Amino acid sequence: MRVIAKRTLREFWESNPKYADSQGQLEAWYQEVKMANWKNPQDIKNQFRNASVLKRGRIVFNICGNKYRLIVKIHFETQIIYIRFVGTHKEYDDVNAEEI
Repeated sequence: MRVIAKRTLREFWESNPKYADSQGQLEAWYQEVKMANWKNPQDIKNQFRNASVLKRGRIVFNICGNKYRLIVKIHFETQIIYIRFVGTHKEYDDVNAEEI
């Protein structure tokens, strides 16, 4: 999978010292996803049991034991993942995950 863009993840963990604990897990997520070859949402669930599959190609990943949330939009045909949101669980509650 091609991830657009790792910079978004880096900007998050660098944006505030209290988010620095997310760096290791976000980098691990990125490396794992780069190697993935998902064809459908079930492939994601097989690899990330706690991921939530939403409408419109959105997937929510729990980071750092659900302290942070990562929302992506996936185009399975082109094997591209677009990072739509990364933030705290509280910030996640303020966004519409299916629209972002």
